[in-house]
Amino acid sequence: MYLWIKAFHILAVISWMAMLLYLPRLMVYHCSAEAGGRQSETFKIMERRLLRGIGTPAMIVTWVLGLYLVADGGYLSDGTFWAHLKILLVIVMSALHMRFAWHVKRFAADENKHSERYFRFMNEAPAVVMVAIVVLVVVRPF
Repeated sequence: MYLWIKAFHILAVISWMAMLLYLPRLMVYHCSAEAGGRQSETFKIMERRLLRGIGTPAMIVTWVLGLYLVADGGYLSDGTFWAHLKILLVIVMSALHMRFAWHVKRFAADENKHSERYFRFMNEAPAVVMVAIVVLVVVRPF
């Protein structure tokens, strides 16, 4: 059963990462759209559906299955540090998710105060955290 849960955990992570990498890119383009205009309204729908329909459910499944894998694998009590650091980075990823959700609400209310440059920077943050997590899981350097 462990391998099935691991497979579904990986699928959930892929879905979550797809949202975390695409949503801020939509926001980059949304910055250029006239508030209240047709293009802006389309971006609002896309952002909301991406966040609520894919991102948040994928994040929840990632956490639930990931915590099961950690508990079942005994990774927090085996004397290694990589699993602790990985969980910390997943918390950082979850904080990014919550920040993006906040931005979706700001855009929905036509109250965005950030520039395209800000969202271009935010678009890179999940990728950097993802690379660190993958290295920790595969290489287990600690």
